[in-house]
Amino acid sequence: MNKKIPILSTKIILSSNQLIIAVSTWLLLFSNWPFWRVVWKSVGGLQDGSILFVLSLPWFVLMWLYVLLSAMAWGRFIKPVLAIVLLVAAAASYFMNSYGIVIDYSMLTNVIQTDISETTDLLNWELLRWMLGFGVLPVLLITRVRLIQRSRTRALAHRLMGLAAALTCLAIIVFTLYQSYASLVRNHRELRLMLVPSNVVSAIHGYMRRQLAQPTELKIIGADARQGETTASVKKSRLTLLIVGETARSANFSLNGYTRDTNPELTRRGVLSFTNVSSCGTATAISLPCMFLDAGKQGYKDGMALRREGLLDVLQRAGVSVLWRDNNSGCKGICDRVKNEKLNNQKTSGLCRAGECYDEVLLQDLQAYLDQQQGDSVVVLHMKGSHGPSYYKRYPREFERFGPVCDNNQLERCTRESIVSAYDNSIVYTDYVLGQTIDLLKRNAERFDTAMLYVSDHGESLGENGIYLHGLPYAMAPKEQTSIPMVLWISKNMQSRQKLDVQCLREQRGASLSHDNLFHSILGLMNIQTSVYRPELDLFSACQSKALASLKLTSMTGQQQ
Repeated sequence: MNKKIPILSTKIILSSNQLIIAVSTWLLLFSNWPFWRVVWKSVGGLQDGSILFVLSLPWFVLMWLYVLLSAMAWGRFIKPVLAIVLLVAAAASYFMNSYGIVIDYSMLTNVIQTDISETTDLLNWELLRWMLGFGVLPVLLITRVRLIQRSRTRALAHRLMGLAAALTCLAIIVFTLYQSYASLVRNHRELRLMLVPSNVVSAIHGYMRRQLAQPTELKIIGADARQGETTASVKKSRLTLLIVGETARSANFSLNGYTRDTNPELTRRGVLSFTNVSSCGTATAISLPCMFLDAGKQGYKDGMALRREGLLDVLQRAGVSVLWRDNNSGCKGICDRVKNEKLNNQKTSGLCRAGECYDEVLLQDLQAYLDQQQGDSVVVLHMKGSHGPSYYKRYPREFERFGPVCDNNQLERCTRESIVSAYDNSIVYTDYVLGQTIDLLKRNAERFDTAMLYVSDHGESLGENGIYLHGLPYAMAPKEQTSIPMVLWISKNMQSRQKLDVQCLREQRGASLSHDNLFHSILGLMNIQTSVYRPELDLFSACQSKALASLKLTSMTGQQQ
């Protein structure tokens, strides 16, 4: 005989207002632990904070949640809407509690644009238990609720009365304790991104507003782009490999002073590492398209790559052969109009397993492609890099140089030492792949003047101040998420051809740079003449001979006229 849980076998009779209050109370108590931790710390608890203010906070949040849910759940959709809210709130609270993240439209964008392998990395038994306890259980309780049936007029009247009562309570609390609430919100703006589910609702609204605002017409950039003049003595084409890293932070590169030797291969190859570089965003969905556009961090808006041409379009228009090879979650629209290859679904023995590949796959068959090229070429390699939380999956076992290693995607269960070790091993592997890339360029020296530029999309938090992963709003993101590595290798022939003073470049390694420099630096390196080129943002421009700089300026002026 099957035994039933009494509370799940009993019908509960409630009005719609009572059900919404019940769900609001559940969210208040069980879905907002990170929020209440920050609030408690911010007000100084009962010792430092006003007792009346502290005691009013739960009532304020309860009334706010009631108002929010009352606006969302109506009629026959009350129970389904509340069930969805509970499940979404449970998932949001898990990731906020486990990784110290907050939720806004940019985080939602990152979630929507992620791929299956990245999603799988975030799934674990702890998440399942959390969802069962804080999501599925209250949903099951809702299924046992029988709502009191009222006419539409009476139901509307009861709802409006409930809303009026809640709004009156909110007004009284704010009016009575305005200074305390104003101070809390002003000094801790992150709180609005931590209150579940209002942060999720706000994120969805922000995302949809930006998506619907996108015009369908593609804006042409650099319509006048052309390859610059070359001397008769130049017989080789240019070849630049642009490597886009994933989740690599500058602080863990030994090239930049990190105590662990995470860059043995690049050190042996005499690269130049720039030590003061900042990202455009803290998530791939923002940084990746932003770095390839001419708008810069200040001018970038979500979805811009879908309606505005970028670096690859300008290069291709000027006659440069362009190829995008991807081992990550896609190019976010920036490679849609050039040749591109998705490689993370390959089945190469030793390099690929379970629907994802190690980054060496990006170099597979690349030589065959280069053998077919007759003119200038740019190849972009989009790495999987150090994407978390499963850092241990990002590298083959033979690159496990540091330990102990966190071999779990539940970072809260690992020591910080083991998390950092796994992450550092992923950097060691990235270093190896970049070394192999340089060797590939050296082997093609007879046909091409070559260069490699590596730059990460954003950084990563590894438990500093209880924060993990990335994606925090830029204004509140720690330096670990915005300070990124940028590494240059350039052949002697390319140096000579570009009339580059390498010592000058080395003296610039500590200069303040950002993703804003990428668009113009690649145009300059590939000798593309166009009116959208800005020499002050070209990291090579200041270290080129005056004769070449004058030639570029004359060419640009002639085009503008």
